[in-house]
Amino acid sequence: MTDIIQLLPDAIANQIAAGEVIQRPASVVKELMENAIDAGATSVKLIVRDAGKGLIQLIDNGSGMSETDARMSFERHATSKIREAKDLFGIRTMGFRGEALASIAAVAQVELRTRRPMDELGTRIVIEDSEVTAQEACQCPTGTNIQVRNLFYNVPARRTFLKSNTVEMRHILDEFQRIALAHPEVFFSLHHNNAEIFHLPTSNLRQRITGIFGNHCNKKLVPISEETDELRLYGFVGKPEYAKKSRGEQLFFVNQRFIKSGYLSHAVLGAYEDLLVPDTFPLYVIFIDIDPARIDINVHPTKQEIKFEDERLVYNYLKVTVRHALGRHSITPTLDFDDDTTMASVRIASPAIHRADSDQTSTTLPSKMNAAPEAPTHRRQLSNLSEWEKLYAGLSNAPEEQDLIGPSETITVESGWSAESSSDTGQPANRQKEPYQLHGAYIISQIKSGFLLIDQQAAHERILYEQYLRILNAQTASSQQKLFPATVELAPAEATLLRDILTEINVLGFDIQEFGGNTFLIHGVPADLPDATNEAKLLEALLDQYKNNLELKLPVRDNIARAMARSAAIRRGQSLTIEEMQSLTDRLFACELPYKSPSGRNCFLTFELEEIERRLEH
Repeated sequence: MTDIIQLLPDAIANQIAAGEVIQRPASVVKELMENAIDAGATSVKLIVRDAGKGLIQLIDNGSGMSETDARMSFERHATSKIREAKDLFGIRTMGFRGEALASIAAVAQVELRTRRPMDELGTRIVIEDSEVTAQEACQCPTGTNIQVRNLFYNVPARRTFLKSNTVEMRHILDEFQRIALAHPEVFFSLHHNNAEIFHLPTSNLRQRITGIFGNHCNKKLVPISEETDELRLYGFVGKPEYAKKSRGEQLFFVNQRFIKSGYLSHAVLGAYEDLLVPDTFPLYVIFIDIDPARIDINVHPTKQEIKFEDERLVYNYLKVTVRHALGRHSITPTLDFDDDTTMASVRIASPAIHRADSDQTSTTLPSKMNAAPEAPTHRRQLSNLSEWEKLYAGLSNAPEEQDLIGPSETITVESGWSAESSSDTGQPANRQKEPYQLHGAYIISQIKSGFLLIDQQAAHERILYEQYLRILNAQTASSQQKLFPATVELAPAEATLLRDILTEINVLGFDIQEFGGNTFLIHGVPADLPDATNEAKLLEALLDQYKNNLELKLPVRDNIARAMARSAAIRRGQSLTIEEMQSLTDRLFACELPYKSPSGRNCFLTFELEEIERRLEH
């Protein structure tokens, strides 16, 4: 019997390796930019066409390569970053595995031009499918110019699974932003389809953050800084009032390498305890400098996951440093009883409450409330007493137990609901009842078999989603024109995204036009928006929701309808009139699919009387 185990050809081995290292165009961008930084470049220019599927070109002014090094750079496990095994535990460069260029050359058509400062001529190398098709001397500037064309041209299955240009470009922008943030001392630019998206001159970290996320974020930033024998922490965190409902502006860098860590994120959110609105996330760009021997970056080929020698130490330092920075800038709440508005409101409201109670209470407490409190303890006691009196208010007028016994009773609930018993049957009469709002978030609507508990936000999202989807398909929507257009300046990434979907957004009733750069003019908004006073905030929420849905690979119109519904829907805590609650209920059950919101949340739950009775009996 013949032997069946054999060595794979280099081309196939490289393609297998590429499956781990090169997953999408953004992976190529990351590897090429990291190589440029390791080469000491002070200027990095990235040119992309068709979201990286057609072309990824990177031009830097780094150290360049000799003819031999240029050829060797495309061999597997060929690198200038490490020499022996112990170097793996002291890595300070971005790339080090020696797999990036070999993997790229296995799945794309690559052309490299490079020259060192001391050489008169550079080297040009062309590679396709891991095979060198040309190698010659050439004229070129100092540094490296590498072009990657037709990614995955020889692996059609991988190319088929690439997502839309909008999604792939979003990933490229993420990688570009991360590396640009980590190196503010380097000039970066990004061009996509002949349009310049980023132009980032050398600067400090704060200027680089505003250059990437937009000038408007400058007022959001709070600096953090802490240095100990174990590590150094520095960067910026965002003020709580500017927190968003979407993630994306939360970045950690360890030794200037971007990492992902839910553990460290938990530390930062812990520092914001009691400062954030539920389900919101603050901006933060945090750098951790630590001895490379105390971390392990050989966890995953993407190098975005690392292990710390002492995670708990880093966690505690991070939480304390962020909390201290927020407190130093007067952001964390303070316990000042003299200036507390809640206590003031109790002092004002309490006399009226006491006057509504029994005569004995009204004759004893008002004199105390009118007197100046002597100490915070005294005020706290009065506040507690006031809250207890609210809880038991009205009990003095409650009927005695024997008064409740009778053949026919009418029980009136404060909400406006009523249940009348028929003198003949003893059963509640069937009458249409008014809906009732619970905790500013739910609507209780009585039905014959029991009642419905409606989630007002989820229900409104379903209503708006179907409405906007109909408008997008029919391309008929009314717009409310503004007397003076609103000017909105977006971050470069958000501006690029808006340009891609601007036509569809305007179909919904917006009238948005480009004004140059990353600035847009809002001339009109959809006429049916309940509150369109803050156009910039509405547009920002719309773009955030759209970005969050990109990975779902939805059709563009479906994604826009979802994002618009999410950003324009009524929120929890918003009070509704009886007419508004009834209208919301009627419109929900007129929908094609009233059961679920676009995100999959239940719009309502049904509670049957039989089930309620059964649960009360046990």
